[in-house]
Amino acid sequence: MQTPSTTSPATATAGGTNAAPKAFPLFVSAGDILTDLVRMDGPHWASHPGGAGWNVARAVARLGVPTAFAGSIGTDCFSDDLYRASETAGLDLRFLQRVDRAPLLAIVHETHPPAYFFIGDASADLAFDPESLPEGWMGGVRWAHFGGISLARAPLSATLATLAADLRSQGVKISFDPNYRNLMQQGYRPMLETMAALADLIKVSDEDLRCLFGTDEDTALEELRAMNREATVLVTRGSGPATLIAPGETITAMPPRIEVVDTVGAGDASIGGLLFSLMQRPERAWRDHLAFALAAGAAACRHAGGHSPTLDEVVALLQ
Repeated sequence: MQTPSTTSPATATAGGTNAAPKAFPLFVSAGDILTDLVRMDGPHWASHPGGAGWNVARAVARLGVPTAFAGSIGTDCFSDDLYRASETAGLDLRFLQRVDRAPLLAIVHETHPPAYFFIGDASADLAFDPESLPEGWMGGVRWAHFGGISLARAPLSATLATLAADLRSQGVKISFDPNYRNLMQQGYRPMLETMAALADLIKVSDEDLRCLFGTDEDTALEELRAMNREATVLVTRGSGPATLIAPGETITAMPPRIEVVDTVGAGDASIGGLLFSLMQRPERAWRDHLAFALAAGAAACRHAGGHSPTLDEVVALLQ
């Protein structure tokens, strides 16, 4: 498989001249990209492309915004699958780096309830280098997203925090979804505070709040908001009411009622839906942005696996 270029190549024409370079994406998600190895029956396992950061990129791209996932994968069979899935999703492959390191794996040995661990002490994701991204790419980005286990894995965590700060200094809006996993049980609080302070938008679930702060939801939410009073905060609660705390208003709404097939990836779809709405229709009221986000999350739940809904699927639930 050909390694994607880390520069912004022009396309050569038959006459030897160069066409205009491909435009840079409006949205970039930087963070975790990995392979989920899920135990099926007995000794059988199934592999699935995943990672919260990659899932958010895929969700926004499926809705129709030019999108990239910025990260690093290996040169092995699992990484080949990740590359192909990124290509199929329509992501800008100039931002996906490949290095000669082992892949990051999430071993999901129980699904009900989920039980998992990660393999990747020196894996490819840790080698991500923002300096190798296409020159001038920051000038085209409107929103950048961070979160997931990438912010709990040194040295990648420091690399991404620095990148988020650089983007914010260039006027790019930052979204942040901690997406709690067991890697965050020790030593994560400084990174949580750093990213919350940088964020224009923070998305958390009720479970994230309880696990990150070790207290009841109301107390945890107040602690989170104290880290950045200017940020808009979205709190999702599965099939229960979601709350959006925006400047000057707090809105609560129920997700659409659906027949749930699978909740995997619903949170990533919801923040992807909210980001899409904010980028495409910034003049909308916050209540409308929230409705779109909840419809996107619900649409993902109508399919097995980490489904990224189309715009038509989301709009159908809004109606």
